[in-house]
Amino acid sequence: MSLLVQKILSASAVDLFVDQNNYAAAAEYLFNSQMSSWELMRRNYETLKNVQTKSFWFDRFKINVQFNPERIKSTSANVDEESVANRKCFLCVSNLPEEQKGIPILDKYFLLCNPYPVFPQHFTISFLEHEPQSISVKFSDLLEITKLLSPSYTLVYNGPECGASAPDHLHFQAGTKLFMPIENDIQQLKNDYGKIDSEKDTVSVSFIDDELRKLIFIESADKPELEDTFYKFFIAYKKVSMGNIEPMLNIVCNYDKEFGWSVIVFLRSKHRPESFFAEGSSKLLVSPAAIDLGGVLVVPREEDFEKLNKELISNIFKEVSFDQKNFLILAEKLKDEFN
Repeated sequence: MSLLVQKILSASAVDLFVDQNNYAAAAEYLFNSQMSSWELMRRNYETLKNVQTKSFWFDRFKINVQFNPERIKSTSANVDEESVANRKCFLCVSNLPEEQKGIPILDKYFLLCNPYPVFPQHFTISFLEHEPQSISVKFSDLLEITKLLSPSYTLVYNGPECGASAPDHLHFQAGTKLFMPIENDIQQLKNDYGKIDSEKDTVSVSFIDDELRKLIFIESADKPELEDTFYKFFIAYKKVSMGNIEPMLNIVCNYDKEFGWSVIVFLRSKHRPESFFAEGSSKLLVSPAAIDLGGVLVVPREEDFEKLNKELISNIFKEVSFDQKNFLILAEKLKDEFN
């Protein structure tokens, strides 16, 4: 029996859900099963129910701050090439904890419960082969898995230099839909701060600067058209992005049966703010990735949770986001490309 087969959750209910293409129900079954059998996961989700949170309202949107000590390994992870090379990959099937089980999806990914959650239900979707994090060749898979896990879950992608704690192993994350404030705020942000670059019958592209974040918002029910639009953006962004491995970005992706996909792409200038590397009282252990930019800023240290306010959040988000000058240049370049 192969190692992968041993790690697959074997249950008639899961088989039925998969046969019906109801992966959202299969994911929930996996979650409940792992909660019953995996003590570490159960303990961390019980702790999550009682985490401290606070919220800050900006002009048209909200940012929640979550004090979550269990996320300290992810937030503070060393992701330089040497550190990654010298540790076991925790997403490879051969290195998964004994208690961890999963469900194959698209015959090339493994759906796993994340035992260090931010969402009420938090999953990792890892590629079965060990290959580097890269969205350019897997964007179609992101869209397909998002559709399979709707309407219950939202997918996120963190670039290899923008928050991925395993940049050497391709993966997405999925979490409870509408948990991130931006999922509720995005249409208002589009109306208030958006500049529409393209609004065809099949796809809409908006550039949004809400004064904290720079993002591109793509909406379409036509998968091939959406893929084509994303790749045109990706190629143009690659020319002006500071990323060494791939253009610096994070993605939040949703699917609606009536309206299709909505893809929020956060544009980045750096991985971590200067305060992350500061000493003493100036240090803030905050490392923004997709979930944080989506409006749930995760803080593993209590002193940082108490210290964070609107001004600090604003400064951190502005510092790691794409610069205004190149954002405008990119929007102008793509305007002709999309129309």
